[in-house]
Amino acid sequence: MLDQSQLQEMGLEVLLVNHPLVQHKLTLMRDKSQSSTQFRALLREISWLLCFEVTRDLPLTEKPVETPVEATTAPVLSGKKLVFISILRAGNGMLDGMLDVIPSARVGHVGLYRDAKTLEAVEYYYKVPAQMEERLVIVVDPMLATANSAIAAVSRLKEGGARNMRFVCLISAPEGVRAFNEAHPDVSIVTAAVDDKLNEKGYIVPGLGDAGDRIFGTK
Repeated sequence: MLDQSQLQEMGLEVLLVNHPLVQHKLTLMRDKSQSSTQFRALLREISWLLCFEVTRDLPLTEKPVETPVEATTAPVLSGKKLVFISILRAGNGMLDGMLDVIPSARVGHVGLYRDAKTLEAVEYYYKVPAQMEERLVIVVDPMLATANSAIAAVSRLKEGGARNMRFVCLISAPEGVRAFNEAHPDVSIVTAAVDDKLNEKGYIVPGLGDAGDRIFGTK
């Protein structure tokens, strides 16, 4: 696994969230003996922590509030409600945790599957909220491997009017980060880990296997 300084030396633009709780829970998730129930719970918990990181600069305004002691003004979020976009199906494993933190967020879905032969992303579903151009859009998918799905999803969202986007994933590969940086240099990546490489099948090594299969208990 690579650290932030190594990523900078490689010219990769990515924010690595190295909080001890994130790293501890990610290690538990990597363990192949974890049940789907445990895996889902851990992913939800990590998603809370990643959500705090990716939204740390949300704009605020002041509003009057009366405490039990006295009247004052205090900060609240300003602007239009942000949007979480889940790249189906594995993105839904992160979505619940994100919504735990920001339940008022709008939600959209982009359905993509990876062609087994070409590894290219094929779209089968697209449904997103209105006024995307006026909202912060946070795209979630546990794995950034080849990045083909993430690149395709973000391109589709840009076609739909999204202008301010961020991509959040659990684990990424250097190849995927580089490809995403080149395709969408204006979209920042937030991840819990950048692993060593991709194998010949396009899986992240050491990774944690197929996130969708582990979330939903499928093969």
